[in-house]
Amino acid sequence: MPNLIHYAIPGFVVLVLAELIFSELKKKHLYETKDTISSLSMGIGNVIVNLLGKAIALGVYFFIWQFRWIDLGFDWWVWCLIVLADDFTYYWYHRLSHEVRYLWASHVVHHSSRRYNLSTALRQTWTGTVSGGFLFWAWLPLVGFHPIMVLTMQSINLLYQFWIHTEVIDKLPGWFEWIFNTPSHHRVHHSSQPDYLDRNHAGIFIIWDRIFGTFVAEKQKPVYGLTKNINTYNPLKIAFHEWADLWRDVRNAPDFKSALMYLFGPPGWSHDGSRLTSKQIRQLAANRSKPNTHGEKSSSGIFTFH
Repeated sequence: MPNLIHYAIPGFVVLVLAELIFSELKKKHLYETKDTISSLSMGIGNVIVNLLGKAIALGVYFFIWQFRWIDLGFDWWVWCLIVLADDFTYYWYHRLSHEVRYLWASHVVHHSSRRYNLSTALRQTWTGTVSGGFLFWAWLPLVGFHPIMVLTMQSINLLYQFWIHTEVIDKLPGWFEWIFNTPSHHRVHHSSQPDYLDRNHAGIFIIWDRIFGTFVAEKQKPVYGLTKNINTYNPLKIAFHEWADLWRDVRNAPDFKSALMYLFGPPGWSHDGSRLTSKQIRQLAANRSKPNTHGEKSSSGIFTFH
């Protein structure tokens, strides 16, 4: 089946160039050459790998489709329904990709840039689909959504998310910010500051974050990247560094329970407490900002952990 992402590539290129030119004219300097080349390389690799990955996903969806509870068809209301169903699924997949290290090993790629521009949207994983991420959507063909519809909606969701990777657009009208994911909301998501960690997981609708308690509004300028940046522009290292670290931790785990935690526990978990999870980082930052006995905050400013 045709992949909508492939058709959109020329548009991506044009918009990246337009933002680059605009940012230079306004002296914002949003782009850095090596970083942009890395992001584009990751995007190209993702397209190539997903030629196989999407074929696998579609095959699995068609297999599940045989056991569907009902055939919902392709009426307009079914498309409206799958927009919500797909985005709800994406929210939980995305959220768990920040909370489960096995999933984070793929998703960390997207957060590895310390820049935030439209090219960052193209910095995509090479392992997300082949490692089984598509299985989160397996319930959709089971309940009656046609597999072609499922893959099409996944592409539409990703297409929507392209434009929110920018600092050029400030906040939009209040009603839009309340319902939809926007550049402001997604800048928070890409930040490494404690208050912003693992927040705003939405794809299209920010309402899921509001409902499930993961929403944070943009209040201060984000500091982009990871809590411990990898400091490389090498696409192979960007794609596989966390998988290598994960394998090393599992191999050196002192017991089976620890090995499982390294696999399926939160990123940053360690059996000896030598590292920090996002939750621990947020708690530490909160403790540091509490007033001391003199009524003063124990620390001020922005906390980042490297």
